[in-house]
Amino acid sequence: MVKIRITGRSSRLSLLQMEKTKHKIEICFPEFEVELAPRESRGDLLQDVPLQTVEGSDFFTQDIFDELIDGTADIAVHSLKDMSADHFFGPNKFAVVDRNDIRDVAIFNKDVEKKIQLGKAIVVGTCSPRREKMAIEFLQKALPQWHPDFVVETKVIRGNVDSRLQKLGKGEYDAIILATAGINRLLESPQDADSIRILLSDKKLMLLPLVECVPAPCQGAIVAEAHASNALAVKIIETITDPVLYDQCLAEKKAALQHGKGCLQKFGVATVQYDVDKTVVYAAGENQHGTTFSHWSGLPEFNLHNEVLFSATNHMGSFFAYTYTNASFNIQEPNVYIANYKAVKDDSLIHQLRTKNVWAAGTKTWFELATQQIWVSGSADAFGLEFLNKCWSMPLINISKENTCIITGNHAVDNWKKKGWNAVGTYIFNTNKNEIIETQISESTVLFWTSIHQFIAYKAAIEPNAIHLCPSGETAELLRASGINPIVFPTIKSFLQWKG
Repeated sequence: MVKIRITGRSSRLSLLQMEKTKHKIEICFPEFEVELAPRESRGDLLQDVPLQTVEGSDFFTQDIFDELIDGTADIAVHSLKDMSADHFFGPNKFAVVDRNDIRDVAIFNKDVEKKIQLGKAIVVGTCSPRREKMAIEFLQKALPQWHPDFVVETKVIRGNVDSRLQKLGKGEYDAIILATAGINRLLESPQDADSIRILLSDKKLMLLPLVECVPAPCQGAIVAEAHASNALAVKIIETITDPVLYDQCLAEKKAALQHGKGCLQKFGVATVQYDVDKTVVYAAGENQHGTTFSHWSGLPEFNLHNEVLFSATNHMGSFFAYTYTNASFNIQEPNVYIANYKAVKDDSLIHQLRTKNVWAAGTKTWFELATQQIWVSGSADAFGLEFLNKCWSMPLINISKENTCIITGNHAVDNWKKKGWNAVGTYIFNTNKNEIIETQISESTVLFWTSIHQFIAYKAAIEPNAIHLCPSGETAELLRASGINPIVFPTIKSFLQWKG
C-alpha cells in the first residue's frame, strides 16, 4: 500500500487541519495509507519573540516547507494566512482544502465593563500589527461608553488558542483577539470542545465586523502543499482542492500584494459574499507606505456616462420624520437584533438591552448603542440580517431565529414576522415630501435607494425606464418584491467608492 506522509505544526488546531486534509485524501484515494507527522516550527519554538520583531515571512511555515524539499513528507498542511505570497505564487502546488468563518473575535473577561466605568485602561492581547491598527481603534468606539477617559491598549501575546485563553482567564489581559475559524474548529472537535467551552464559559464576546476590522488575507483557509517534483503528491493536491475556495484565496493574495507583503502589514483582505451569489474582494487598512486606504474590487459593472444619478445618500435625514410609540414591552428572547439605531430611544428598552445579547445592523447602529452603555456582540456589517444569520450558526455563536427578537420600526414588523422572526416596533415615520428631492428624482435616469420607503414615497415621480441601484439586504429584497430588479452593491460605502 502506498503511504502518504502529511506534515504540519504540532498544535491542536494544526492537527485538526491535518486531519481534515487526511480525511479528504482518504475519500479521494482510499487505496492510500495516510500518516500524520506533525512537528514544531521555528515560530512555535520562539514563544517569547514578538512577531513584530521577526524579519521576513513564513515564520510558522518555513520549517514545514523544508520537509517537502528533503522528501521527509509528501504533503504539508498550513493555515494559508501564515504563508507568504512569494511562497504561494512559487513553484510548488497548492490545494485549498477547507475554509471556516473569516472574522476576528475579541474575547473579554467579564469584569471589563467595571474597568470601563472606572476609566481604567483595557489591555488587549495581540501580536498582529493589523489588529493593533484596526481592531483597537474600533474597540475604543464599540465598547460601552461608560467613562469618557477609558482607553484600549495592546500587549503582546503568543501561543496557541487554548494557552491564550488561559492567559486571559488568569487576568494577564482584559481581552484577546483570535480568529473565529480556529475556535470553531476546536469546538467541532470531540477531543477539544469541552476544554474550550470551559475557557469561554465566563467570557464576553465581540465578533469584529469585516468592514471595520478586515481579517488577514486567506484567514480561515486550510492549504495543502506538495513539492512540484513529487508527481503523486501533486496529483493528490489537484484532486482535493476546492476550486471556488482556491480562486477566492488566490484573489485575496493578489489583492494583498498591491498594498504590501510580509507579516508586519496593517491591512486586511476579505472575500465577501452578498445578495446570495455575488462576491467582492475588500481590502482596507494601512499600506506599506503608511497610507490609509479602503478598496472594493468586483463591484457591479455599470457606466454612468450620459446618465443622471440621484443618490439618496445626499439627502439622508430629509425623507422622514419619526414618532416614538412609547409602548412598553418586555423582551423575552435572550438575543436582540437592532435593525436601526433610531429604534432605541426609550429608557426602559435601553435597560433591557443591557441584559441581552445585542447585535446591530451595522457599525453606525453599533456605535450609537455603545453611547447608551449597551454591549454589542456583533453586527451584520450593513449587509442585511441574512448575512449575519450565517455566522450565528457557528459553534462559537450558536444563535437561532427562535430565541431572537428584532427591534425595528412599526412599518417593518409584519414583514419580519412573515419570515418567522419575533419582531417589535418602537416608532412610526411620516414622509417629508420635498419638492427639490422630487424634482431631482423625476429628472434622473439612475437612482440609488438606501431604503424601500424612499422608493415608495417618490414612486410617482420616477421615470418608467429608470435604473435602480441599492445596497444588499432588505432594501434589495423589497425592491424586487415591488417589481424592480435593482443593481445591488454590497453596502452604501461600496456604492460611494464606485460613484467616486
